[in-house]
Amino acid sequence: MSLAPDIHRFGMHFLKGAILILLCLLNFECARGQQTDRQRQLITLSGKEVSRMALGQNPLEYPALARLNFIQGRVRVQIFVTSSGRVLRAHVISGNPLLAASALKSVHEWSFRPFVSEGSPVPFTTTLDIDFALHLRALEVPPPQAESDFSRQIKPPEVLKGPQALTQSSVRMRLLVNAEGKVIDMEMRNGLPSQFGEASRSIEQWAFRPARWGTLPVPWYLDVDVPVQTPYKQASDRPTTVE
Repeated sequence: MSLAPDIHRFGMHFLKGAILILLCLLNFECARGQQTDRQRQLITLSGKEVSRMALGQNPLEYPALARLNFIQGRVRVQIFVTSSGRVLRAHVISGNPLLAASALKSVHEWSFRPFVSEGSPVPFTTTLDIDFALHLRALEVPPPQAESDFSRQIKPPEVLKGPQALTQSSVRMRLLVNAEGKVIDMEMRNGLPSQFGEASRSIEQWAFRPARWGTLPVPWYLDVDVPVQTPYKQASDRPTTVE
């Protein structure tokens, strides 16, 4: 009696089973890769959506010096929120430096209900407009151009300890230096996106003297050129310029 047909059938069944297992593994890897790609794409929500998710928002602290000098206005802030609803990072897009420093301090203490996407909580980002408005009495009239008048009296921040070595390349960074001389926010004004990390790490080693209004230290912006050595890596890594 020949065993060849049985062996052939067994071999075919084994081959089909191996192919099915391989297809399942490939589908699993593809699904996992797609899920990873979705996780890498940070979701952007509107300010209205995020306001409905707020759990705790400490009241804004209006800077006494800003109130004294009739400074008011809007601060636009971009925040990055973790999957648990905690504010991981906040960045000022625009706004008076006194008000911006207060806004950053406040939003870092906010919390939100986790945002759920496809059954799982995921991180997200949003842009918020935070308004600082003076509630003046009838007899109080703010002077015209109060903010520009105040700005002319400011002695800007100074770099006490800067870069250790010069390089052929540098990027322009705008820093928000608080009243203690610490950088609480930064933005690249021009340069390559891949150079931001190197520039920000370099700035962490610098030391600053805060801006002053008379003898009082105040938060203020400072533009600095930061030496970098990051090469031009990608064709898509084009220079970034902020006007």
